[in-house]
Amino acid sequence: MQKLENLRISDKNLFKILEKVEENIPLTLEEGIYLYKTEDFYGLIGIANYLTEKKHGYKRFFSVNKHINPTNYCINRCKFCAFSKKWEDKDGYALEIKEIVKLVEEAVENGVREIHIVSGLHPEWPYEYYVEIIKTIRWNFPFLTIKAYTAVEIDHLAKIGKKSVREVLTDLKNAGLDAMPGGGAEVFGKRIRSKICPEKISGERWLEIHKVAHELGIKTNCTLLYGHIEEIEDRIDHLIRIRELQSETGGFQSFIPLRYQKTEKIKVTRETYGIDDIRTIAVSRLMLHNVPHIKAYWVMLGENIAQFALIAGASEIEGTVYGERIAHSAGTSSPDYLTKDRIIKLIKDIGKIPVERDGLYRELEVYR
Repeated sequence: MQKLENLRISDKNLFKILEKVEENIPLTLEEGIYLYKTEDFYGLIGIANYLTEKKHGYKRFFSVNKHINPTNYCINRCKFCAFSKKWEDKDGYALEIKEIVKLVEEAVENGVREIHIVSGLHPEWPYEYYVEIIKTIRWNFPFLTIKAYTAVEIDHLAKIGKKSVREVLTDLKNAGLDAMPGGGAEVFGKRIRSKICPEKISGERWLEIHKVAHELGIKTNCTLLYGHIEEIEDRIDHLIRIRELQSETGGFQSFIPLRYQKTEKIKVTRETYGIDDIRTIAVSRLMLHNVPHIKAYWVMLGENIAQFALIAGASEIEGTVYGERIAHSAGTSSPDYLTKDRIIKLIKDIGKIPVERDGLYRELEVYR
């Protein structure tokens, strides 16, 4: 594994920051901003990779997963979202449960072990329908890991079901839910959130829902949508809030930086490119010392940047992602999916060890 004395570090302040991270001392807002601004880019990513190898050695993780989006009808109309549709839109759709089961069945035939479900907030579906989706998949495919419903959807279910968040999550867990995705976090700061998604729940509500999930033993992911109108300070503040909740609950499995897919609805003030993507991965690894994994989401980053991220602080690459619609609706140029063999090759080509995992990060197979 990489040794600290072999790192090429010209910015000596990075050693001081690294020392704090290794002692599990949380970095400050100012230190996070400094990491974004240091000119020692190679020193930064070297330290991030060093920290990743301390946690996971040469292993780099992935899953064979299927994304299912039961409907694109949504009562929220977030400015950055190209996926959601109004009730009257002709290209809107809503899947019946038997159609969802068919999609899962086809996925299982392709070796899928994790189902990822994220949906729009349908204006007419009752509370029971969302629960029945999970219950039916669990009944028919007991061996699958089911990761479903963002905090935004959980809040919606609490409203239409006239239940508390704890009651909703308990119902879903009893139905077969294993974990929750991290979507809907966007940027926690009120100034940014009020401009890009004023209809969505607040950052505080998102954190509250994930806290309840953790208390019930439901593991979750967390995300950051970056590269639009936010400033560096907004990104670091977001990471600090995630880290603080993780210190309290320990329930986050992975942090996923999501690069904003440019649309005409938001005038971008700080468009992101490859160097910014990699720097965000590396900074996240240092800021989130208590989150086990940083994920490179190839769907938005592209294969090349995602592969580079695996030696710059990321310990996993997003999986096969059969059926992803949300990012592709926004015009991402990445493939519709990656095969398992392709992912294994991407990891092996940088000298790392591919590890297939399930949705709860249990190792299924190591490809040495």
